[in-house]
Amino acid sequence: MDFLRENWMLVLLAVTSGAMLLRPSLAGAGGGKVSANEAVRLINREKGVLIDVCEPAEFAAGHPVGAKNVPFGSLDGAKALPSNKSTPVIVTCASGARAGRAAALLRKQGYEKAVALAGGNRGWADASLPVEKTA
Repeated sequence: MDFLRENWMLVLLAVTSGAMLLRPSLAGAGGGKVSANEAVRLINREKGVLIDVCEPAEFAAGHPVGAKNVPFGSLDGAKALPSNKSTPVIVTCASGARAGRAAALLRKQGYEKAVALAGGNRGWADASLPVEKTA
């Protein structure tokens, strides 16, 4: 007890630094963003579904192979979303901005494993993963 009293600043510093180290992993537990490689792991191992929330013209210009297009404005009750709400849903868009908002919206709708793809479709392409264009 004397040690704690005499070294309270060191103890406070240790607790603060530990909290700062744990913060990113705790934040990731509730959703957030995943890398393209983590997205591929979710798709392959956990049967994750890749949803692109771009507008149809953006989607046609280029999107990850296998992605389903559900524009951001029509997410509520979309039929392309999995019926099992515990299925991982990886949300993407052109840059990742809309995807983050869409993933948060899906988590509010009960999709407990909804996450955004970090960097969006650009991040996917930068990871040298396949992209397709539709007519």
